[in-house]
Amino acid sequence: MKWTQVEIVTFLILIISTLVIIILERIFPYTPGLKFFRKGFWTDFFWYTLVQSYVLKIIIFDYIILPLDNKFQFSSLQLVTSWPIWVQVLFFLFLHDFYIYWFHRLQHTNKILWRTHEAHHSNTEVDWIAGARSHSLEILINQTIEFAPIIFLGAAPEVVPIKALIDAVWGNYIHSNIDVRSGFLVYIINGPELHRWHHADDKRVFFANYATKFAFWDWIFGTAFLPANEKPQKFGLYYPYPNDYLLQHIFAFWRFDVEKFSHSKAGSLYCNTRQKLLLFWEKILGKLVKLK
Repeated sequence: MKWTQVEIVTFLILIISTLVIIILERIFPYTPGLKFFRKGFWTDFFWYTLVQSYVLKIIIFDYIILPLDNKFQFSSLQLVTSWPIWVQVLFFLFLHDFYIYWFHRLQHTNKILWRTHEAHHSNTEVDWIAGARSHSLEILINQTIEFAPIIFLGAAPEVVPIKALIDAVWGNYIHSNIDVRSGFLVYIINGPELHRWHHADDKRVFFANYATKFAFWDWIFGTAFLPANEKPQKFGLYYPYPNDYLLQHIFAFWRFDVEKFSHSKAGSLYCNTRQKLLLFWEKILGKLVKLK
């Protein structure tokens, strides 16, 4: 697949911005002492960020959005094509953020939708990459609803990579371990100051701080929570949750005792098989490196 110039530029911006966020986490930590390779880092980085993102991108665009557009020719209407690109980006940014506030709020109040969202809250240590941890069904729903209108309304091809870049950078930022004091901007845009509270294991914030990019949704609809001179004491879920990517997906449909499973025959078999597969792939990758 050949990358466009815009895709190359947005990818480079993503890499640079991620490095900046990582450096700022080291200099101005929200939670001092948080290790870079903290618990669950490789699950978030490899399985959620690399593998899942790549696979779901193909499914969402190649097997859902584009086939629907080819069949019904929505984009041929070119409803937003004549708009300047920056206006298109702002329009879809605002539209999707309004939707995601209400869907996110519903996920926290609906038992079924919570099952696909709890993975996102399972990290007990929150940093720049913690936001990548989201059940594949949640991503499938949200990103299809996010990007389908961009294609169907005939937006410029540049809008998708630009919107995706903003999502990624903002997602890294609001979850980052950076001690930010936004001042009056805390009422307008979202950042770690508000969103890290959303990931706290604290009953006061179980139903608060739903906003993604624009914090004013929470302030307007009465769901903002930001106590003065206080930080969360704990992050994550208040109940046991699997550490493994596959088990995290299964847990959404089959509630099992995490502790008992890890000591059961099935759990031991799974863990041993998983370990053997990891060792096998390490050997394969090692041989490939030597061949180069």
